Amino acid sequence: MGRGSYALARVPVYLRAAAGAWWWTGLLAAVVGVLPPGLTGRTIGVWLGVLLFPLVGAVVFRVRRRRCVGLLGALTTAGKWVQLRDRAVTVREWRRRHRWWLLLGFLTAVASSLAVPAAGGAALAGAGAGLWFKAMWLGRWELRHERLLWVRPEWADGRSPARKQVRGWMTTGPLAGDA
Repeated sequence: MGRGSYALARVPVYLRAAAGAWWWTGLLAAVVGVLPPGLTGRTIGVWLGVLLFPLVGAVVFRVRRRRCVGLLGALTTAGKWVQLRDRAVTVREWRRRHRWWLLLGFLTAVASSLAVPAAGGAALAGAGAGLWFKAMWLGRWELRHERLLWVRPEWADGRSPARKQVRGWMTTGPLAGDA
């Protein structure tokens, strides 16, 4: 790498990595959660899960959206010394950093099924759906403006590309490719 160089990771890739992980964790927890009858019974648990799924998805979609809009308004162009990170590296890093949170979420959702079957798993799957819609929203922004959104991985720290410590997003043209 040259003088002043650093790596960049795609913003929507972070969101899609989280979305897929939480979606599948929630789906598995909901399937396992349907097995015990629970205190409220399966019918009430499943209906509560049906209500929680879109509610949690909408909340997750709205969280940090204002921050994302602010970051979109203050974009800078990535310099020529920047290295673009492969999407597989970003996804692998995200999953490695969050494996314990995913396990804890799964176990909590399954444990909650003893009281309300499938509701906890549906809530986790709703969180994944909300993140997926946020990734789609940013992807549409990229298509509309013909620019790809990137963040420095050390700023995102493997968590959220819109967290407070992120000082800004950078852009490249579509010819940079979908690393």
